[in-house]
Amino acid sequence: MRLIGAGGRPGDDGPVLTTAWTLPNLITIIRFLGVPLFVWFIAEQRYGAAVITLVVMGSTDWVDGYVARRFNQVSIVGKWLDPVADRTAMIVVAVTFVVDGIAPAWLVWLIVIPDLILIVNALVLFRGPLHLPVITVGKIRTALMLVGAPLLLLHQVEGFGQDWILVLAWVLLVAACVLHLVAFWAYFVAAHRKYRLERDEQQSCPS
Repeated sequence: MRLIGAGGRPGDDGPVLTTAWTLPNLITIIRFLGVPLFVWFIAEQRYGAAVITLVVMGSTDWVDGYVARRFNQVSIVGKWLDPVADRTAMIVVAVTFVVDGIAPAWLVWLIVIPDLILIVNALVLFRGPLHLPVITVGKIRTALMLVGAPLLLLHQVEGFGQDWILVLAWVLLVAACVLHLVAFWAYFVAAHRKYRLERDEQQSCPS
């Protein structure tokens, strides 16, 4: 989950650090600590505080990436830590919504199943994680989820039970789920294309 070109400098990605002890990684971990706090607020039915926590988590998602690029602190650990933390947070939030009765179970399955397929696909083809460029559809999907989820939760807050909030939330979330499936297929196809290119390159290289 990242804003378009956040912190990037054209033509200069900087060195990739091997150490895990970087400021961007610390920011990622601190932001991820908002997840158990969010779950606790939902369990206590403190929906207002949960909305604020969710908004803060979503609105600060770009910070670690910006810091990493701005101060040349891109690291090997950060390249997998940030997306893993983001996807885990998204799944936990969706599961919490379902358990609390805020959203139906299909919301979780539409998020989790495509991600699991992509993980298994990468393991089968590349024997490990695969890093592909983020596509525009994925960015739009994330933006819709970052707005739709807090709105759905806001509808539970006293004084914000208006029907238009619920309708808008579900329009955004359904659109996000559709784009999630589109992004899934695009990443699936891109992974197989990358695999074929690497295989062809290996076969064309003299032994």
